[in-house]
Amino acid sequence: MRVQPGLPYPLGATWDGAGVNFALFSAHAEKVELCLFDRKGRRELRRIPLPEYSHEVWHGYLPDVRPGQLYGYRVHGRYEPRRGHRFNPNKLLLDPYAKMLSGEVRWHDACFGYRLGSSRHDLSFDRRDSAFVMPKCVVIDPAATWGDDIRPQVPWAETIIYEAHVKGMTALHPDVPEHLRGTFAGLADSRVIDHLVKLGVTAVELMPVQAFFDDRYLVEKGLSNYWGYNTIGFFAPATRYISPHADVHEFKLMVRKLHAAGIEVILDVVYNHTAEGNESGPTLSFRGIDNANYYILADEPRHYFDTTGCGNTLNLKHPRVLQMVMDSLRYWVETCHVDGFRFDLTTALGRERDAFDPSAVFFDTLRQDPVLSRVKLIAEPWDVGPDGYQLGNFPPGWAEWNGAYRDAVRAYWRGDEGVMPDVARSLLGWSDLFERRGRRPWASINFVTCHDGFTLADLYAYDVKHNEANLEDNQDGDDDNRSWNCGAEGPTDDSEIKALRLRMRRNALATLLLSHGTPMLLMGDEVGRSQGGNNNAYCQDNEMNWLQWRDLDPEEEEFSAFVRDLVAFRRARPILRPTRFLHGRQVGDGSDRDVVWLRPDGAEMCAEDWQDPIVKVLGLLLTHTDRSKLLILLNAFHEPMGFRLPGKPGATEWRVVMRTDTGAPQHEGVWQMPATFDLPARAVVALESDGERG
Repeated sequence: MRVQPGLPYPLGATWDGAGVNFALFSAHAEKVELCLFDRKGRRELRRIPLPEYSHEVWHGYLPDVRPGQLYGYRVHGRYEPRRGHRFNPNKLLLDPYAKMLSGEVRWHDACFGYRLGSSRHDLSFDRRDSAFVMPKCVVIDPAATWGDDIRPQVPWAETIIYEAHVKGMTALHPDVPEHLRGTFAGLADSRVIDHLVKLGVTAVELMPVQAFFDDRYLVEKGLSNYWGYNTIGFFAPATRYISPHADVHEFKLMVRKLHAAGIEVILDVVYNHTAEGNESGPTLSFRGIDNANYYILADEPRHYFDTTGCGNTLNLKHPRVLQMVMDSLRYWVETCHVDGFRFDLTTALGRERDAFDPSAVFFDTLRQDPVLSRVKLIAEPWDVGPDGYQLGNFPPGWAEWNGAYRDAVRAYWRGDEGVMPDVARSLLGWSDLFERRGRRPWASINFVTCHDGFTLADLYAYDVKHNEANLEDNQDGDDDNRSWNCGAEGPTDDSEIKALRLRMRRNALATLLLSHGTPMLLMGDEVGRSQGGNNNAYCQDNEMNWLQWRDLDPEEEEFSAFVRDLVAFRRARPILRPTRFLHGRQVGDGSDRDVVWLRPDGAEMCAEDWQDPIVKVLGLLLTHTDRSKLLILLNAFHEPMGFRLPGKPGATEWRVVMRTDTGAPQHEGVWQMPATFDLPARAVVALESDGERG
């Protein structure tokens, strides 16, 4: 096997058409061996010391290696945990830049760099070879034919996000070929894409698809890390989502087909921690390559500084670690054509040790990048460190998951008191949080449900969580769900309760789609998907999480049509998608304001009204620049309420264009001023007017 010096860049295994260049960063290693395996990854064929060390990068060029070659690394150096070094050449390590993996980890004590059960715990040293239980990296040919692929480039103000799971979306789809269910190819099936197109969403936000492993403790309990927030490879797609005999190009084909339908692809990515966990975790990649640089270590370097709750935190202050993250993001954008990212626990990415800094090196680097500054960037604005909740504090260019929106809308429709000010903020995009440094209403990612918590159907079927299937004695998951079972816990045959639950679901989604900001729907909420009351189904790779593609009963079919009509209703009305925050400014000749808050008696809300804890009825009057008007009425009270409609007598006509007390949005009647509208109990009603005549 010929070996040449090669180059220290690019990092990873790079096929140039004639051979493969291997380059691995490690500042503290003493020797790096490249290990080549047979096609099944079972037999180690050769160990080749990388011949050169330049700028803290070990590198070599092998002209006889071709795409498809399986490989890994063994890295030699000091094993001194008390000083932060955990080198162990007995452990086969994954290349941080690997573009594809072959196989899954098979948990065994040999995966750990120390002897499990030793009285000295992680200070001991384990000499067992881990290659037989480790997946292998694969050299790929990145060339792909993209044809006429065109990025949809949907403006933020027009965006409607659908959060989905690759496997959960198609695992039960009867029309997708069985061998493609749960894969990228399954998600690319025309019948699945047709569902998204009919729903009217403009972007699919995929839960983690970068290579991840199932935690050992879950596997030993017969469970798995279904959600995937356990990344081990930032460039490789998870092999479990690639269909048999396919490769990384299957992901690219999925992107191309979604683009052809006008749908953007946003990836949920985890750059705050890795699957190696804390000092008691396995040695799979980064820990054995250069532990002291890849991770933020605690004051006692044997331990890790952890603001993620997952055992470790990546050290983005180190230039090579930051480079790895940036190279990964650019790879998914430039090579795989994705349109944006949602960053898990983003607060952790902006920390300078304990303090969060919106000008942290990661944010500044992203902001100036000519590629990444142009894609959609979404923050999950919290971590588990000090002052971890940073909603509204991210820099320009970012949107943020708005948990305050979720809490306010859930509390309002549950009937909680004293929440009306937050409901008003929610309807108009939370300007007090986001209107700074030129940020726009779309910066608020509004959602009522997401993967973490109850589904929409469960939100109005359960008062408390039911997580027994997770085998943690129902101790996991959040207890603050702000849910309401409508009179019975779980499934029921009571027709009145079932009807009320449908109405509450319509109320929640109507509020979402009528609010300023960027709405996000959870996979399956449009068809009543339930997790049986489990609000932390991260480990359930089964029908609890999978979308049921079945013939819907009449009530659910009607609800699904209602959701599609709601999305269309929003997309047809620019007044619901303003590019700037509204503050009651004058419109047209000055006789109208762009936003007015109304009481049921038709008078404008005053300070005392906002502070009244028992107020549960609200009117929002929006006036467009052409002086057309949209009146949104909300009633969370359990009884109907008369609401006096605004306008001049004999000069204003109102017509109902959407209501939640019936099965679908509809045009119904015309009200000539003066008039009092009968606002149903627990309902949302929208009325339109073309303005005043004469």
